[in-house]
Amino acid sequence: MTNPLAPGSLTGKVALVTGSSRGIGADTARYLAEAGAAVVVNYRSKAPRADKVVAEIEAAGGRAIAVGADLTDAASVTGMFERAVAAFGPVDVLVLNASGGMETGMGEDYAMRLNRDAQVNVVDNALPHLAEGARIVFVTSHQAHFIRTTPTMPEYVPVALSKRAGEDALRAKLPELSAAGVEFVVVSGDMIEGTITATLLERANPGAIAARKSDAGRLYNVSEFAAEVAAAAVDPVPADNTRYVGDTSGFAPEA
Repeated sequence: MTNPLAPGSLTGKVALVTGSSRGIGADTARYLAEAGAAVVVNYRSKAPRADKVVAEIEAAGGRAIAVGADLTDAASVTGMFERAVAAFGPVDVLVLNASGGMETGMGEDYAMRLNRDAQVNVVDNALPHLAEGARIVFVTSHQAHFIRTTPTMPEYVPVALSKRAGEDALRAKLPELSAAGVEFVVVSGDMIEGTITATLLERANPGAIAARKSDAGRLYNVSEFAAEVAAAAVDPVPADNTRYVGDTSGFAPEA
């Protein structure tokens, strides 16, 4: 996938991407770094994977550091931003990519703690460390964004509800963000082939990916969707603060 960002277009900027040791987050981090941004690669527990992303960015001539942080832990998040600013300076682009909720053994409330509470906590902690004119990008799915009007697979409902709750909580902060000079955009994508969420859904509901692909015509892969997320960090913010990626014709808009 070709980087949608022009070389050098983010020179002098700092980006922090949550959950970026693999998948969409990792590719987003690479695109931002290729455009010149110094990138903070956040991970929860898999340090070697994050270190590999950093090594790849550095080998290509970019700047990056890996910073471990559990986004559901306030102190951990505070430390993440302190390390980011100490290394590179105030953050210009904050990509809220990390999400979950289909994992086992994390507790019944984990999806809501990660996809709503932690997202708000990250933004609250970020505000003192953001550069003037910074932008926050929240990554979600059509299945979550439209959950109030369009049913989704039963296996995904807890995640969809928690992701939408997180989106709503962040949208409620728009006046505060605007007053601080911070831009905010939601990137909503259809099911993405090759993600851990798609893999878990397919395991729980065999044929789910093929069925969605049949309905949508095509599905974006990880690198294609990451390119859209990276572009959302610099493109003009839509009037409704939402950038749609992939087919939305099967989803009923909110009344």
